[in-house]
Amino acid sequence: MVLEVEFPADQVRRQIDESVRHLAQRTKVAGFRPGKAPRALLERALGMRRDDPDAENPIYDDAKEHLFERSVLDAVREKELDVLQIPDPEWTSFTEDSGATYTVTLPLRPDVKLGAYTDYPFSISIDKVDDEAVDKVIEQLRDQQASLVPVEGRGAATDDYAVIRFTGSRDGQPVEGASSDRMPLILGRERFVPGFEENLVGLREEDTKSFSVTFPDDYQEPDLAGKPVDFEVGMLELREKKMPVADDDFARSLGSYDDLQGLRAEIQKRLERNALDRARHNFSDRIIDFAVANATLVLPDLLIDSEQDVMMDELKVRLAEQGIGYEDYLRVTERTEKQILDEFRPDAEKRVKTLLVLSEIADKEKMEVTDAELDSEIERSRERYAGNPRLITYLESARGRTYTRSLLRRSKTVEMLVDRYIAAHPEFASVQHLESDADGHTHDHMHDMHEAQEAD
Repeated sequence: MVLEVEFPADQVRRQIDESVRHLAQRTKVAGFRPGKAPRALLERALGMRRDDPDAENPIYDDAKEHLFERSVLDAVREKELDVLQIPDPEWTSFTEDSGATYTVTLPLRPDVKLGAYTDYPFSISIDKVDDEAVDKVIEQLRDQQASLVPVEGRGAATDDYAVIRFTGSRDGQPVEGASSDRMPLILGRERFVPGFEENLVGLREEDTKSFSVTFPDDYQEPDLAGKPVDFEVGMLELREKKMPVADDDFARSLGSYDDLQGLRAEIQKRLERNALDRARHNFSDRIIDFAVANATLVLPDLLIDSEQDVMMDELKVRLAEQGIGYEDYLRVTERTEKQILDEFRPDAEKRVKTLLVLSEIADKEKMEVTDAELDSEIERSRERYAGNPRLITYLESARGRTYTRSLLRRSKTVEMLVDRYIAAHPEFASVQHLESDADGHTHDHMHDMHEAQEAD
């Protein structure tokens, strides 16, 4: 929507006078207390030149900012416009004698035509927890409690833990980087050049072996690609993983369990609870996909571009957490930032459409978030992100509270749809809220979305 606003000369002059007072308070002018300098001296202190209409004019800039801010917000409220953002205006005129005018194009939130978002052609599916699932957890626990013991009576085998020394050479000359006095590795993980580790199978501690390995044709070092390298290897240490026996003593070592059967019963209980949480989670996702697929709307490029920027920020946060520099990531993946943004676009479109559709359903269902619910969620965010003061500051700001409220509103909408389905299908009454705590609070995926907004 194009908005055109005109100001009479007297209103422009009043605003300029007000801007002079504002700037005089913040600008030091020799010989005058703050706010008391005449306009002519203030202009000189600000470096303004009246003889050059194209020169910078901080007084006019301040006046324009205040005139625009007040008038555009009044227009949005008066016309009840649902705008996505308020861009900068284009001032077509601005003088103290004849007044001022500006135009601004306000991007409006698109109309969403909802299709079916209830009466689903699918149901809740709960994974079955059987003895095999419990056995798998037991094996994971055994692996976590395993110890490394010296290999006895045999040579090296796949999955053994070895420490080797080695040197590599070509035509009798050492190959740079192809040597180590003490290198740990797990045999069979192919950490080295293909064919290297299989030559270690059968070696015992203190054994040495010489062999040749041809490097792959696409090896990253051109001088070695497709070339044979001679290696001299010594086996320094050889150990194997020894897992504890799954018996009553093992169960008691993990906690207050009377025996192995008690441990298995607790694992069964936890797996069943996880299966119920997962069932609700998956059903919620299917509800969202169903509602989005049946809705009709045109996505503004502005929203998609903004979501792509958010996704880029998310990528940079993940890289930073892994200690990877963004520029290094671009170089290693051989991509430009534009290529990455282009790759993000399909997911960005899906995310934007999902948010708009859920907001429309929330409107239709008259879903509201109370101040108490909002304050409670922000308090949980303070605890969850205690080490991230920047994010906490954002969430406590007016803009952050508005964002959190809209996020809670959408989350409540999805939970309401799930609960409504369960009420009509009591056979699924055991499917509880996602990640509910002892107080019944639901903490679904809100924290991930908070982090995604940190850079906004």
